[in-house]
Amino acid sequence: MNGIRWGLMSTARINSKLIPAIRKSNRGELVAVASRKKMKARRYARQNKIPMFFGSYEEMLASPDVDAVYVSLPNHLHAEWTIKALRAGKHVLCEKPLALSVEEVDAIIAACKETGKHAVEALMYRHHPQSLRIEKWIEEGKIGELQSLRGVFNFVLAHPNDYRFNPDMGGGAIWDVGVYPISYAQWIMKQPAQRVFGVQKIGETGVDMVFQGEMMFSGERFAQISCSFQSPSHTSIEIMGTKGRILITKPYADIGQGEKIQIFDEYGELSEYETKEKDLYTYEVKNLHSVILDGAQPRVPLADSRNHVLTIRSFLESAKTGKIVELR
Repeated sequence: MNGIRWGLMSTARINSKLIPAIRKSNRGELVAVASRKKMKARRYARQNKIPMFFGSYEEMLASPDVDAVYVSLPNHLHAEWTIKALRAGKHVLCEKPLALSVEEVDAIIAACKETGKHAVEALMYRHHPQSLRIEKWIEEGKIGELQSLRGVFNFVLAHPNDYRFNPDMGGGAIWDVGVYPISYAQWIMKQPAQRVFGVQKIGETGVDMVFQGEMMFSGERFAQISCSFQSPSHTSIEIMGTKGRILITKPYADIGQGEKIQIFDEYGELSEYETKEKDLYTYEVKNLHSVILDGAQPRVPLADSRNHVLTIRSFLESAKTGKIVELR
């Protein structure tokens, strides 16, 4: 196999990020899109110059001309269709969160072992050179020993019919954007949290509109996370060490050329580093190509995705009971 032929499972807005990424990658080709309505798939294919379209997800999965699929369905369908795609012989890039329960992640892991195919959670920031640069600085001790992290992802969700307002579809701020600072903290700390404590504001539809949390790690290290559907758009990660701190104002999406990473030394002196690269979704696609074609390791292994889901479930339990929850 010289390249990967991609199919899009849905016509979701997020596809607009993946379509150019697949086309820019040197070993990928976008060949198909599927929707539950054939006319919608046909129109989408014509608008985006995609050769094939299918009126059902099953029909695309049955096609021998598709090697990998991008699952951009609502959250409650991620695990179901990832497993179906794996069993149909397709590799999968699935939007975050990979699943809504640890049991679903374990079923995905089992399906990968059963089929020999790969499934990866689409946390695009993990692939970007800015993130890799920060990871290297921390490993080299640029800010000393890690002490704590603060992460935020807020925005105003103003579409009343959006599935993210529906608790039965995996809605809520923590599943939609809280996964970013949570996963970032566990990635930087190189382990899942040991204990978590969370509080939430529940909206009229029953989902968390605002979620605040504390994560406790080994070695008396901590992380604070905040996410909201009701606050002005804001993202940041601040990493504190014994000899300095790092502030990233665009740690997840919308990383772009000209962004600055700020590093403060132990005396408060500031150094700034410009981010020159901006195409984080292409790096994500290229990583999956390397995993499939070269036997490389995924930047977001399934063990990490399992920890993301376990931590979110533990946070939700904590918010419901008002107690600190140990991860298990």
